Amino acid sequence: MTAPGTIYIVSTPIGNLEDITIRAARILGEVDLIAAEDTRRTGKLLSHLGLKTRMVSYHDATESRRAPELLARVKSGANLALVSDAGTPLVADPGFRLVALAAAEGVTVVPVPGASAPLALLAASGLPTDRFRFLGFLPARVKARRDAIEALRSETDTLILFETARRLPAALVDLAEILGPRPTVIGRELTKKHEEIQRGTLVSLEEHFRKIPSIRGEIVIAIARSEESIDAGDRLAEAELRLQQRISEGESPSRAARAVASELELPRSQVYRLAHPPENS
Repeated sequence: MTAPGTIYIVSTPIGNLEDITIRAARILGEVDLIAAEDTRRTGKLLSHLGLKTRMVSYHDATESRRAPELLARVKSGANLALVSDAGTPLVADPGFRLVALAAAEGVTVVPVPGASAPLALLAASGLPTDRFRFLGFLPARVKARRDAIEALRSETDTLILFETARRLPAALVDLAEILGPRPTVIGRELTKKHEEIQRGTLVSLEEHFRKIPSIRGEIVIAIARSEESIDAGDRLAEAELRLQQRISEGESPSRAARAVASELELPRSQVYRLAHPPENS
């Protein structure tokens, strides 16, 4: 009876091809088959390494069908490497079904660690790293996204999440309004030629990226944990005074609230409530 093979979960560079590990390169050259999220992208990496290992596509649309097929091949003796487009597989990428099936069948799964965009930004963020929570992507629909962010108000871990370049401005609007001026770091195109790391608060970064007409690249966001601000009451009192001054000068309540929230780095929802107090019943 043929002994079963091994599934290797191989981390690949998130941008700079020099970040491939010696072990990862060796494994990619030794396995019988590579299951790749995008065979074209992985093909460029293999070409860079001078490898010609056979590949098969393995992505969200094919995972439910491919996982049993690949597991059957491994159980028949083949060694398989699973790679995603970039970084560590299964971190907001396909692979869960294959690994879960392998674990259930007693097939050996070996991690080959390496690059990871969330950890790369966390390490460079300057935010607390003793506890952190990876959230993947926020929901695309506005209500679902806002509900998800609301649930994070009292989160006591540093938050790490992905966002698409296209959705970044809208996501930052909701994050700033709901979570307020938390210290935040945004990484774009990490390890690549045009790498950019922007630091500030959710409020200031929302303003920064709002002014950029066309945002491009891969985005990772790190947000500080929730902490009660010792001067929150004082700033709310100051916000109320500034609102009254602006409104008395003819500015609309909504515009005044938006400006004051930015000036004092307060959650917009709080300042809006000051500008639009509920009517007495």
